[in-house]
Amino acid sequence: MASKPGILTEWPWARLGNLKYLVLAPFACHSIFTFFMSKDESQRDMFYILVLPFALSRMVHYQLWISISRYRTAKGNNRIVDKSIEFDQVDRESNWDDQIILLGLLYYIAYLIIEQAHHMPLWRTDGIIITALIHMGPVEFLYYWIHRALHHHFLYSRYHSHHHSSIVTEPITAVIHPFAELLAYYMLFAIPVFTTVFTGTASIASIGAYAMYIDFMNLMGHCNFELIPKWMFSVFPPLKYLMYTPSYHSLHHTQFRTNYSLFMPMYDYIYDTMDKSSDVLYEKSLEREAEVPDVVHLTHLTTPESIYHLRLGFASLASKPHTSKWYFWLMWPVTLCSIMLTWIYGHTFVVERNLFKNLKLQTWAIPKYRIQYFMQWQRKSINNLIEEAIIEAEQKRIKVLSLGLLNQEEQLNSNGEFYIKRYPHLKVNVVDGSSLVVAVVLNSIPKGTSQVVFRGRLSKVANNIALALCQGGIQVITLDEEDYKRLKAKLIPEVATNLVLSKSYNVSKIWIVGDKLSEDEQLKAPKGTLFIPFSQFPPRKARKDCFYFHTPAMIAPKHLENVDSCENWLPRRVMSAWRIAGILHALEGWNEHECGDMMLDTEKVWKASLRHGFCPLTKISVA
Repeated sequence: MASKPGILTEWPWARLGNLKYLVLAPFACHSIFTFFMSKDESQRDMFYILVLPFALSRMVHYQLWISISRYRTAKGNNRIVDKSIEFDQVDRESNWDDQIILLGLLYYIAYLIIEQAHHMPLWRTDGIIITALIHMGPVEFLYYWIHRALHHHFLYSRYHSHHHSSIVTEPITAVIHPFAELLAYYMLFAIPVFTTVFTGTASIASIGAYAMYIDFMNLMGHCNFELIPKWMFSVFPPLKYLMYTPSYHSLHHTQFRTNYSLFMPMYDYIYDTMDKSSDVLYEKSLEREAEVPDVVHLTHLTTPESIYHLRLGFASLASKPHTSKWYFWLMWPVTLCSIMLTWIYGHTFVVERNLFKNLKLQTWAIPKYRIQYFMQWQRKSINNLIEEAIIEAEQKRIKVLSLGLLNQEEQLNSNGEFYIKRYPHLKVNVVDGSSLVVAVVLNSIPKGTSQVVFRGRLSKVANNIALALCQGGIQVITLDEEDYKRLKAKLIPEVATNLVLSKSYNVSKIWIVGDKLSEDEQLKAPKGTLFIPFSQFPPRKARKDCFYFHTPAMIAPKHLENVDSCENWLPRRVMSAWRIAGILHALEGWNEHECGDMMLDTEKVWKASLRHGFCPLTKISVA
């Protein structure tokens, strides 16, 4: 929102939420009816029926730019501005699709009102030439002066400051404006369209191509990485006056009073408002190489729909904890294509970059889904992908690689020990984070607790939690005889007396739970039970009268920068203990692996996390 919102700042359908798309429904239905149902062929018009598919294609176009831009800026090569993007910018730019609805409405209304817009030909060369010439002349000229006027303090504070709230731009920043401002831009862009329509030279190609040109240039110019190769300006030197670059427009967002032109910088040259550092920044950005991080967190996809929640997916979904949406069912063709793509693409990819003080962090993802980790025939390929990631980290001299989610599964690679044995001279420290996970779970148990129920599949983390609880004098109650025998075998006789086998589910309201906790078991728990998971994945909540902790995690300190997405199902600015463990490893300079049966001192790790600003996550979620 602008600092002093002016009239017509809010979009007319803002209060409709996701129902705003229904604004187009009457026109879309009418166009479909007249084209397919009408017996009168004179009423069938290609332009009218193509408005809706064109609007949908624009949404796909925008999403492609979002994904590509976020991938490239995470890698770091050709990145322009190093400042961070936070959740407030993601929230502010979540209505980028409003202008797609607006243009669709304008097309529909103009078609119904203007008789000359009916039955336009598919192609007319003269109309395309007229559109290009009018854009180069009146449109670019008028935009330059309108843009300069919007930087006057009166209009800037009421309208244009909303757009400039984003110092570091993303492609969709291009269309984040108050309603009145964007309406003014569309009136400007309508000049070539109406000119060709009223002169009888318009065609579906000229109108569609002009809108696509505006979208392409707008989105490209707001990327935070440089992608226009230098040879283009060498081959055709006048191009520097006819086409801007992302670095050129980036200076407008950082310097504010320079580089006002729309897509053609010629008017900045004419009126001497070209930023003097434009050429230097352009060449510097082109030469910038991919960033080498200090710490890498290796994760993977979870459910098929998790692709939409990735930072490279839908920005607004990635900025919220992962939950299933009803409209994902409508997107099953896209989901299916993504599944096929992940099966074909056999290499990890960069998802996110962060900065912790002077420590550079990256998150890499393996293109495999959770279900694949439990398929025997998939384990070899998954292990190969993890191994390749470790080798790549070693070659890049990365300090620490932490294994997230099922990448450290005991049945898969013995909690990462497989790779340490295979490469005994690794300099990159491979961390499974178990020590911090144990510490987080122990510190989540309410003070004064004398006994806990222990349920779920046993693991390295589970064994160490049970050991620590028994050593601390807390009675650990297990409900399964096999689990009881396995846990007791790992305990020394002095503390084994605190491990109890019971048949009753009502012995305690504090449950320490892992994978394979069934809904039937949850239903047998006493009312008001507190479920504290030690597993990578949260239990499926079956009770509304009980309380569920998040999976082991902590709140990140404010000096963790560039946080604009949620880690799977965790709240904003909350990181899993497995991910934090890798950061602590690098910050403390611990020069050892944490894999296999290896465990660090949990008290030492816990104190280190608090010392570096991570806070316990005490909020309880109710089912």
